[in-house]
Amino acid sequence: MAVNSLLILVIAAAVSAALILVLRPVLARYAVAQPNARSSHLTPTPQGGGIAVVAATILALLAGAALPDATASPGLGPLVGAVLLLALTGACDDVFHLPVTPRLLAQFVAVGLVLAALPPETRLVPLLPWWVERAALFLAGVYAVNVTNFMDGLDWMTVAEVVPVTAALWILSLDGALPPADAAVAVALLGATIGFAPFNRPVAKLFLGDVGSLPIGLMLFWLLLRLAANGHLAAAIELPLYYVADATVTLALRLVRRENVLRAHRTHFYQRATDRGYSVAAVVTSVFLTNVALAFLAVITIDRQSLEAHALALALAGATVLTALVRFARGRQ
Repeated sequence: MAVNSLLILVIAAAVSAALILVLRPVLARYAVAQPNARSSHLTPTPQGGGIAVVAATILALLAGAALPDATASPGLGPLVGAVLLLALTGACDDVFHLPVTPRLLAQFVAVGLVLAALPPETRLVPLLPWWVERAALFLAGVYAVNVTNFMDGLDWMTVAEVVPVTAALWILSLDGALPPADAAVAVALLGATIGFAPFNRPVAKLFLGDVGSLPIGLMLFWLLLRLAANGHLAAAIELPLYYVADATVTLALRLVRRENVLRAHRTHFYQRATDRGYSVAAVVTSVFLTNVALAFLAVITIDRQSLEAHALALALAGATVLTALVRFARGRQ
């Protein structure tokens, strides 16, 4: 199975990079992000690299399914359909700037498709009524899609999130935390993101765009949901904790200030850090290392199956993220 995973990784990375080379002239003509007061870039930059990331992920999964000893996840078909729906929605938004309502409707449908494909016996918190847990998962799925979109506001930011998280999921699958079919999704997304990374390196020559950030958010949600459903809820909380914390605290602060939370802004902690003396490279490196630390804690959580170990790992994860947020908020002294 390790050989299959490596083949999926290489295929996804190669297809992603090749598609970007082919599509970049078209994107430079039809999908250009213009600088504005809320953006972090200073020159017009093509966006839409997510087309290559999504396509490479799906193609690598299809190639992996044809390999010897490959197994298929029962929820993979609905996931692919939901990913394509969000990719189409994101592409339209990148080019035509869709209103909020159709974007949210597409997200509702996509998350609903993924959850409807779950076996009825899938539970994360058995103490909760089934319908309460499903409703909470629906809201969490929509939120995860939007968090990934919100946080994709800096060169290499999504790379700094996706690479450690998917690599950790791959490693955890080797210990049985995820079945091979689910791990294949993580490996394919990891490879596709690596193929995109050189083009998004600061100063970026290509942005991911909503065509990439929305479906990537859904795939990460699905992977973490599968991890939690296999009895590893603490690890599923730890892995995305920086992204969730930055986005959630920022949203809460904007609500306190009575701002329009649907309006674009640049008050995320990582954005404030660049406004207060940190370079883009320094910020994304810090985020990457924070995510590596969270991944390490997730591995420990799964290796130490005790309530005390889980509580300690969660506390350390919270402290790690809080340290990063405080440092970004203070800026370079």
